[in-house]
Amino acid sequence: MRLVLACSLLLAPAFAFAADIEFVRVWPGWREAESFERIAEYFGRGERTSGRETVLRTQPERRAGYYFLVRIKSATAVPGATLQLSVIRPDAPDPKVYRFPTTTALPTKEAVYQLGLTGSDWPEGEKANPVAWKIAILNQEGRVLAEHKSFLWEKPAK
Repeated sequence: MRLVLACSLLLAPAFAFAADIEFVRVWPGWREAESFERIAEYFGRGERTSGRETVLRTQPERRAGYYFLVRIKSATAVPGATLQLSVIRPDAPDPKVYRFPTTTALPTKEAVYQLGLTGSDWPEGEKANPVAWKIAILNQEGRVLAEHKSFLWEKPAK
């Protein structure tokens, strides 16, 4: 009995930590390069990829692509978090996995990320949509803290 109690006390923080992070919304869709242009760029400043939204791309030099607008709510800061996006594209039946390391800790509040499949990572153009997708938040050790997926990602239970 003591062993069960000790194990539950040791594991409780890990489960509580994972439960404190949630996906508020995931909104996938195509974005043209021009939709990222801001007035500051006309005055010689480069693209700002952080601020209200953090923009992370598979090919940073390419702006046009298929993006996942991801809003995350976290009760605790998560240093070294990685957003992992798995996508089944219309041109291939096997999932492709993309990892987007966050440059700063996942904040203790809501955060918004634009995860972009750009350049040759989304060759289908604006008319194509993924067949299915899954997004996971991983901690520094690679453990899944939260995940969200499209309804076609897995077969329903019988």
